[in-house]
This record gives sequence, C-alpha cells and structure tokens, in this order.
Amino acid sequence: MIIIGHRGASGNFPENTLAAFRQAATLGCPWVELDVHLLEGELVVIHDDQLDRTTTGRGSLESAGLAGVRAVDAGNGEQVPLLSEVLVELNGKVAINVELKGAGTAEPTSQLLRAACAAGIWRTDQFLLSAFDHAELQRADPIFARGVLWGRPAPDMVARSLALGGQWMNIALKTATQARITEAQQAGLKVAVYTVNEPCDLAAMRALGVDAVFCDFPERGLPA
Repeated sequence: MIIIGHRGASGNFPENTLAAFRQAATLGCPWVELDVHLLEGELVVIHDDQLDRTTTGRGSLESAGLAGVRAVDAGNGEQVPLLSEVLVELNGKVAINVELKGAGTAEPTSQLLRAACAAGIWRTDQFLLSAFDHAELQRADPIFARGVLWGRPAPDMVARSLALGGQWMNIALKTATQARITEAQQAGLKVAVYTVNEPCDLAAMRALGVDAVFCDFPERGLPA
C-alpha cells in the first residue's frame, strides 16, 4: 500500500508548503499530494480558494492577486509556493499527485509537467492528475495518469471513472468498502483512499487491499 503525503507531511508542517513536501521526502514518502489554483497565469499550491484557513491573509485568492498571495505567511514563515517551485524542490525524487482544484488548471498544469519531463528531470509516470471536477480532469493531457476523485459514492462510479480515462479511483475513507474496492480493482482501476490518519484505519485499508492512502502523518504508515 502506497503512502501518499497528503499536502505533504501536513500533520506536522504547514500544509502545501515546501517545508511539508521536504519533510515527506525526508520520511521516505514515494508520493506527495498537492492542490493547485491558477492565478494570473501561475499555478499556486494551496487547497482553498480563500486565504483565511491556511495563511495569515484574508479573502479570496483572486482578490489578493498573485503578489498578495505570495506575500502572506502560510505557516512558520513559509510562502504559498508555485507548482514550478515544488518541482524544483523535489527534483524528481518523489512522485506527485496534482489535484486540479481551480478552474482552468488542467492545461497549464499539463504544459508545466510536460516541460519538466522534457528537461529529463521527471518522468511522466511520476505524475498523477486528479480532480473532483471531472470536466476539468478531461482537459488534462492523457500522457499523465488520471485519478478520478469522488466525494460521494455513485452506483456507476467505476464505469464513469473508466469513461473519464482514469487509472485511479480516489475515494473517501467513509465510502471505502470491500465491495467497492474489489469492483474497481477487477475493472483495472487502482484505488486510493483519503484521508487516512489513524493507525486503526491504516490497518483496515491494508486489510481491504487498497492500492494507496492519503495521509497527513505519513510516518504512521511508512515502514519504521
């Protein structure tokens, strides 16, 4: 079972910051997950479209503008990073699940990742693009694997994930049943479950045979 550092090692470091991604890499995470929004032509790594929860700023990303977003403290003096900066920081050593949070993120994300692969530092199989917005996900370059995110289960979620070109079906912990996982895997999908932090839940997901979990405290699931 792959342990994916959810927004980096976000349980102990400010989420979606270079510090959190560095810590995940230091812990030995094979993968990290992060979120991107498009702002003034740049891909900024932040989960919300508002600054209030994770930074010292207030209001929307759009109202703050790129300079305003870059000026706030994202925790412990960390800056809200650009996706390009995360690529430089991790330098091909840790694979990345990029969640397309904002509108219009699929194409610029694909373009940036293609350039990183063309430079020889990254490989295409080190990226997974995912989204709850399935229309946005369809705009992503199919050379990168797709993770179809589901908040609520749907009776045809496996068929729809496949129709969207998904290789992964990413589901919430509360919806991770053996029947759902088995159905997806038998159809050729890999299953990733979010967000799995408690040791008992990590053990339960291993027992169910899921392929990966998103974890804020990756050290709890990684080999000692």
